[in-house]
Amino acid sequence: MDVATVGIDLAKSIFRLHGVDARGVVVLRRQVTRKQLLPFMARLSPCLIGMEACAGGHYWARELSKLGHTVKLMSPHFVAPYRKSQKNDGNDAEAVCEAVGRPSMRFVPPKTTAQQDVQALHRIRAQLIKWRTGLANEIRGLLGEYGIVLRKGMAPLRRVLASIIEDERELLSPFFREMLREMRERLRFLDTRLQEYDRRVECVFSKDERCRRLAQVEGVGALVATALVAAVGNAREFRTGRELSAWLGLVPRQHSTGGRTVLLGITKRGDRYLRMLLIHGARAALRWVERRRDAPGVALTRLKTRRGPNVAAVALANRNARVLWALLARGEDYRPRGRRRLECVQAS
Repeated sequence: MDVATVGIDLAKSIFRLHGVDARGVVVLRRQVTRKQLLPFMARLSPCLIGMEACAGGHYWARELSKLGHTVKLMSPHFVAPYRKSQKNDGNDAEAVCEAVGRPSMRFVPPKTTAQQDVQALHRIRAQLIKWRTGLANEIRGLLGEYGIVLRKGMAPLRRVLASIIEDERELLSPFFREMLREMRERLRFLDTRLQEYDRRVECVFSKDERCRRLAQVEGVGALVATALVAAVGNAREFRTGRELSAWLGLVPRQHSTGGRTVLLGITKRGDRYLRMLLIHGARAALRWVERRRDAPGVALTRLKTRRGPNVAAVALANRNARVLWALLARGEDYRPRGRRRLECVQAS
């Protein structure tokens, strides 16, 4: 078959294919199983393949690329407008085939196995934090039923929990004390696992030269650097730093019409976990950046005073995202604004 473009609707077991030739005439409509997909695509001449960036999408992109095909991944959010009529596998495959041929379509770069490994590391670590937070809240709630109220934070909980369990003067039954001991052991286990995953993150960070360059930016550490490199790679898929910042949801939403521009809060689109890391890193950086008397420090201090710490943290995270794009896309080392100005003066 003279197939130029193929759209594949991915699934767990059953895949739907929709192919057109160079003139856009439909020449392929087929349903294959998971085992049949690669052998069937191997019999086709090299063509353009479009898929949604969903579960398993990066794996299939790597496997189909080995067969000589050009594979493009797209966000399902951008594919949906091309679907005709009702939603089913056939219409989804046709919409993917139509969307992948659009010149203005935005594509998702396929991730390598190394990138997916680091992303899995971050996801497991985030899940452990979620479990630990849930367990801590459960302990606080149970103790509150007995009239024992603890301060916020994990450190006060660990410190007071041991004294509560061992103090016989507390009006707690032996039965409940035994359950508290078991929950304390689970809390210690989660703390140990989190320390192990933090060590793994540091190991990945120390071995990657790109991560070490990113960590030179204020508010960027091992967590932010490794998560960003795992998510965007060399960042050359984005034309500018603003595109990366928009992909992370750190730019204002717009509701503009008739030449009147209205900017709202940030869009909060894209990778929520990565955006959270950047904003928390910016909050930490604000604590010491505002003590400086250079131009960036004074500007951030004024912004924090005028608009509040949350807006200032998001603004710094937005600025850091653009700087990180430049460091990844150009392969440069970070140069603070004062050092850049000095280098320009010396060059002139």
